[in-house]
Amino acid sequence: MDMQQLALESAALKALGDAITERQKEVRAAMQEALETSGASRVEAKLPDGTKVATVSATSPKPTAVVTDPDKFLAWVRENSPHNVVTRLVTEVRPAYTTALLAEMTAAGVAEVADKETGVVEEVPGVEIRATRSRGHSVRPVDGGREAIAEAWRTGALAHLTIPQISGGEQ
Repeated sequence: MDMQQLALESAALKALGDAITERQKEVRAAMQEALETSGASRVEAKLPDGTKVATVSATSPKPTAVVTDPDKFLAWVRENSPHNVVTRLVTEVRPAYTTALLAEMTAAGVAEVADKETGVVEEVPGVEIRATRSRGHSVRPVDGGREAIAEAWRTGALAHLTIPQISGGEQ
C-alpha cells in the first residue's frame, strides 16, 4: 500500500471510529436505562435469523471502603497504629496499610476495625463503605459471535439498526 492510500485509510478509519464511539455511548446509555427500567439482569443479543451473538449483563458494583476524609483517617491511624504513619514533607498513612485496612473494612462491610490484641471494635473516621463506580453492563460475545456479526454486517442483515453515518460537517 502506498502512503497516500494509507493516509486515506487512516483518515477514514478515524472518522468511522469517532462516529462509532459516539453512537456506542448513546446505545450504552439507552441499554443501561432499559436494563434498570425493566429490572432485567441479562439480555441475549440475536441476529435477525435468531443466532445468538452476545449476552448483555447488568453489573452491580459491590460497595467498597474508601477514604472520604484523609485528615480524619490520618488522625485515627496516627492514634491507633502510629508505626503505619510516615512523616515526610507531607504526613500520610502508608499506602500498603491503607490498602490493607480498606480491604478489611470492605470485607466486613462497615467502616470499623477490631483491635487485634483487645478485640475492641472502633469506627474509622474519614472512611465510608460505598459504591466506587456506577452500575453498568457488560457485553460478552458468545463463541463465534463476532464472526456472525461481521457476516451479518457484510450481507446487510443489520441494515435495520441505527448505524452511525459520517457527516461532512458544516459546509
